Amino acid sequence: MSVMETVVELIKETVLPELAALKASTVRVEDRLAGMEKRLDDVNLHLVDQSRRIDQVREELVQRIDQVNGRIDQVREDLVRLGDQVNGRIDQVIEQVGRLYEVIVRREEHFGLVEKVGRLESEVAEIKRKLAA
Repeated sequence: MSVMETVVELIKETVLPELAALKASTVRVEDRLAGMEKRLDDVNLHLVDQSRRIDQVREELVQRIDQVNGRIDQVREDLVRLGDQVNGRIDQVIEQVGRLYEVIVRREEHFGLVEKVGRLESEVAEIKRKLAA
């Protein structure tokens, strides 16, 4: 055997099994990498789907908020209108109470005047009796 054949034989015995082991390990790593890439693709698809759902929900919420805001504006307008009506009614009641007060004051003055006239009549009758006597 020549030196060259011995070196080749040594390389075959030492290096080739190592290369075979490295090749097998590389195949396993590539298989795992392919699996991880598939998982990442699945996760990305899931995230895109979730993003679409989130956008749909956000759009629905915006629409509902707009509807609620519209209803709030309508209720506010109704309350302002009712408040104006109530204020008008209060003004009417105040006016009626003022008229009632005037009537009550006149009635009290009337009773006071009737009483005064009654006393004056008594005094006149007394004076007439004294003069007649």
